[in-house]
Amino acid sequence: MTSHAIQNIRNFSIVAHIDHGKSTLADRLIQATGTLAEREMVEQVLDSMDIERERGITIKANTVRLEYKAQDGRAYILNLMDTPGHVDFAYEVSRSLAACEGSLLVVDASQGVEAQTLANVYHALDAGHEIVPVLNKIDLPAAEPERIKQQIEDVIGLDASDAVLISAKTGLNIDQVLEAIVLRLPPPKGEEKAPLKALLVDSWYDAYLGVVVLVRVIDGTLRKGQRIKMMGTDAHYEIDRVGVFRPKMADVAALGPGEVGFITAQIKQVADTRVGDTITDERHGCAEALPGFKPAQPVVFCGLFPVDAADFDDLRAAMGKLRLNDASFSYEMESSAALGFGFRCGFLGLLHLEIIQERLEREFNLDLIATAPSVIYRIVQRGGEVLELHNPADMPDPTKIETIEEPWIRATILTPDDYLGAVLKLCQERRGVQVDLNYVGKRAMAIYDLPLNEVVFDFYDRLKSISKGYASFDYQITDYRAGDLVKMSILVNSEPVDALSMLVHRDRAEQRGRAMVEKLKELIPPHMFQIPIQAAIGGKIIARETVRALRKDVTAKCYGGDVTRKRKLLEKQKAGKKKMRQFGKVEIPQEAFIAALKMDS
Repeated sequence: MTSHAIQNIRNFSIVAHIDHGKSTLADRLIQATGTLAEREMVEQVLDSMDIERERGITIKANTVRLEYKAQDGRAYILNLMDTPGHVDFAYEVSRSLAACEGSLLVVDASQGVEAQTLANVYHALDAGHEIVPVLNKIDLPAAEPERIKQQIEDVIGLDASDAVLISAKTGLNIDQVLEAIVLRLPPPKGEEKAPLKALLVDSWYDAYLGVVVLVRVIDGTLRKGQRIKMMGTDAHYEIDRVGVFRPKMADVAALGPGEVGFITAQIKQVADTRVGDTITDERHGCAEALPGFKPAQPVVFCGLFPVDAADFDDLRAAMGKLRLNDASFSYEMESSAALGFGFRCGFLGLLHLEIIQERLEREFNLDLIATAPSVIYRIVQRGGEVLELHNPADMPDPTKIETIEEPWIRATILTPDDYLGAVLKLCQERRGVQVDLNYVGKRAMAIYDLPLNEVVFDFYDRLKSISKGYASFDYQITDYRAGDLVKMSILVNSEPVDALSMLVHRDRAEQRGRAMVEKLKELIPPHMFQIPIQAAIGGKIIARETVRALRKDVTAKCYGGDVTRKRKLLEKQKAGKKKMRQFGKVEIPQEAFIAALKMDS
């Protein structure tokens, strides 16, 4: 490779809010550069999972290498990183951005700047990117490009006067985007003669090749047969093949500085390839490693149990396989008296939880029950030691607890003015504290501090329904704060049901307890004896409902005569029911658990 070659490489990613057209723009760029033949094109080429296509969201970051002949006659290599827009997959975004020098900021010309647009732009600016604004969907009658340009300047502070106006759907002005990438984004920097230094951007498991590692070479060259070392894990490998994605894998002889491609090296487990690690030559290594990424911190926890206990081994195998491709998903075994054996899993957010659950059900054909999602609480005990509590069932004795701290988030909510009142009311109900409220064009931007456990429950669904889908929401975790939290247990026939216990704020405990027992009353079928269902905090019952007993008419054979004969039979029946209740086992059907856990407060 000559020195002029690195000048002709552009590594860029596309950042945008959900549904502003990232994946469609990626399709058009692939088409315009002739990377795939027309017959190979499908919608959303880079979204390879079924779930991504159905829901229309990108979950895994993908890359593709485009070859483009610019108007000045030079041939350029463009490496495109397609990134997710959803807040739950922000770590996928930060990872892809670290491998690029520039970004295209795609904004919908009718919707304008939204909460995740802001979050993703800030990620890009933190990574030191040059940013080219692109206004998409300008063919829509509702598009207002001039107003949106002004909005980008006001809200984000980027000069959008020379934004590229396109329609990714019809392919309008796609050539201008390619020219802007070549002219306005910087080429990568790197020394070919320096020792090898490459960033491990991503890794996944392939049934035929073992672990495939996506790398961005900073300095030096990667070639087949070379012995490499991972600086973070100190593992050594010999490279089997080196290649690039033209969405399909294509082998190349070597990858030079600034290039993005993949390697395979008979690596058995994805766990051996830490994202953000530095790859260098075994003998002539570089002096210091690249600053890696922060590992993804799970935020929401929930238990996953197989409906049929016999599927437990299949579930364990399936989780192991998913973990191979998704480093942010963590799990450990747990058992529950009500649900049997299962796993306690950690996720980045509720969407992540839904996606993992759906993938387990789909790709591995499992029937699962998920317990109520909860967050990590910190418990400060009287002796001063601090415990992390993932599962409300493991809570220590309340007399030993000094304080319970819960995670809080800083949420940014953008909403049209008409729904502002309802949105503020929702935040207030969820114990939110208003930090700021101002206007962005015609839309209100509210910044709130909220406790995370109020958000994981059903906040996002409620926000979408009260704003008719127009409000957008983005958050990051800020700190832990002490709160008046209590453990609420649900007792059925005086037996606690561990899968239904949860930590709630004292002010909301009664409301939530009452809703839960009312729901269970409808769901638990009548037995031969009366069943009390109670919600309790410690020894105090805060709500109760009773499932009536099934009973036989024992007085049928008495007609006429003295009332004492009837009473004697009824008393006898009552004593029998009382005895049954002491020994009786209540069968709670699985559906009842699932329905009780899906409770809308």
